[in-house]
Amino acid sequence: MYNDNVNLTPKIIKGALWGLVGIVFIVIALAFVRPWYNVWSQEMEGKAEFAKAEQNRKIKIEEAKANLEAEKLNAQAEIERAKGAAEAIRIENGSITPTYIQYLWVRQQSDLSDKTVIYVPTETNLPLLESTRALSLPKE
Repeated sequence: MYNDNVNLTPKIIKGALWGLVGIVFIVIALAFVRPWYNVWSQEMEGKAEFAKAEQNRKIKIEEAKANLEAEKLNAQAEIERAKGAAEAIRIENGSITPTYIQYLWVRQQSDLSDKTVIYVPTETNLPLLESTRALSLPKE
């Protein structure tokens, strides 16, 4: 039932040998090329890491420059505020009246955004801060 006659012609044998030689050649070539490829690949990875580190360094430098510029502007703003305060004192010429002090205190209270302050003037124009303290103390 089986045909045991295998018809091997010299042409088929020659082609099989050339195929085997080709495969062996490719394996040997890959054995030599692969180490060179690994070196080249690692070199490219190193260049990429170096470029990334250089970029990160530049970013940090730019951030430091921005912080320095912000601090310079904050210092200039503080100088201008001090000049304004000095000019206000010069205009007042040392004649601060109790009415002006009361005005400054009321103006300061407007800065308390989320606190409730009730100002009850007294005969000395001082606020009553502890008027209910005696009511909340336990009696002995």
